[in-house]
Amino acid sequence: MDVAEAARAAPPAIRTEGLTKRYGDVLAVADVTFAVAAGEVFGLIGENGAGKTTLVKMLTTLLAPSAGSGFVAGFDILRDAAEVRRHIGYVPQLLSVDGSLTGYENMMLSARLYATPHHDRRARIREALEAMGLAEAADRLVQNYSGGMIRRLEIAQSMLHRPSVLFMDEPTVGLDPLARDAVWTHVRDLRRRFGMTMLLTTHYLDEADNLCDRIAIMNRGRIVALGTPAELKALVGPQATLDQVMEKLVGGESETLEKGGLSDVRRERRTVITHR
Repeated sequence: MDVAEAARAAPPAIRTEGLTKRYGDVLAVADVTFAVAAGEVFGLIGENGAGKTTLVKMLTTLLAPSAGSGFVAGFDILRDAAEVRRHIGYVPQLLSVDGSLTGYENMMLSARLYATPHHDRRARIREALEAMGLAEAADRLVQNYSGGMIRRLEIAQSMLHRPSVLFMDEPTVGLDPLARDAVWTHVRDLRRRFGMTMLLTTHYLDEADNLCDRIAIMNRGRIVALGTPAELKALVGPQATLDQVMEKLVGGESETLEKGGLSDVRRERRTVITHR
């Protein structure tokens, strides 16, 4: 049995059954059911307000569902929330680094928060920084990093405890095309080296097309289509793009935000979040 066959035979890394989140009369996530195979890169796309971030927050135990169930790395997101958190990495939309600290100092702070064994911290920090191409910038203040370097540092932080499932919510929002490519080059390397399962949300449909094994399209809290990029594009026609699929299914267009360093990343992420 090869690696791909073994992954397919393993229990799902993420599984939901009727997962729902209600705020009063508003259904932010409505009866969502899907499964993500071990080692798969799974994408969530949809317009602002579609429910992507709310779904991710439930799966990462930051929000309790109103109904339904969810399992991550084999653990129930309600009954086994602490175990879920031990097995996942999470890269949120909100800026999660301190610009007044160096890259290494940010990593050491994360190592303490993740309760990384003291004797192993320096080695894990070096490994994570090297994996994301940041070893030479480790002693520089993060306020002097580019937007792409900041995002790679945040991904490095999420890897310190070697999670089996990595959640990334809009991981390249606010980045220019070159910075986006650099982030994804390193993320692909992570997948190849560690075989971790990844769930990401993005407004960049070219990213979803090129990176994801399967994609779920969300609209008004529901999954309206799910399949490989090729399967989704086949819903429209032989030469269709994911933009055309989105236009057909939800009548929206993807967004593009391209900026530079720490202040730009902070501003753009806040702008995106404010409009969710």
